[in-house]
Amino acid sequence: MTPRLSLHLTDPSGLPLSRPRIRRLLLASLHARCRSADITVATVGRPQSRRLNRDHRGEDHATNILTFALEPLPRLAADLVICLPVVITEARQQGKPLDHHLAHLIVHGALHACGMDHQDDEGATAMEMRERLILKRFRIPDPYGTLDPIETSHATA
Repeated sequence: MTPRLSLHLTDPSGLPLSRPRIRRLLLASLHARCRSADITVATVGRPQSRRLNRDHRGEDHATNILTFALEPLPRLAADLVICLPVVITEARQQGKPLDHHLAHLIVHGALHACGMDHQDDEGATAMEMRERLILKRFRIPDPYGTLDPIETSHATA
């Protein structure tokens, strides 16, 4: 059963992904126990990202995405806060298309909202594998660069 998703975008004009694409990425990322989700995807600049990261995680730098899980499963509510300048810089540095990198971060943030984390090796392995499987469905190569690119290119959206 597909969960009901209420999606809010604070500044869709600044994102290189369409609203329908973001919606599909989020739906693919939601946990099987999720009955409904209310997710806001917000974009911020470096100063606001740095402040949020410092205030909520104790790290004094701008970061690519922050996830704020507001209500747990099965009725998920979360804010995904994306610092687009950081995402653009990372995509260039990593030689990745911007839309692929942003799609990966949206999936990553949604998985955090569903309770996954990468604080230990086991959690990181499980989360990365889930990210790879979801992104493969969208014909996005392995963001960690460890799967065979030919195998990844045969995925279906």
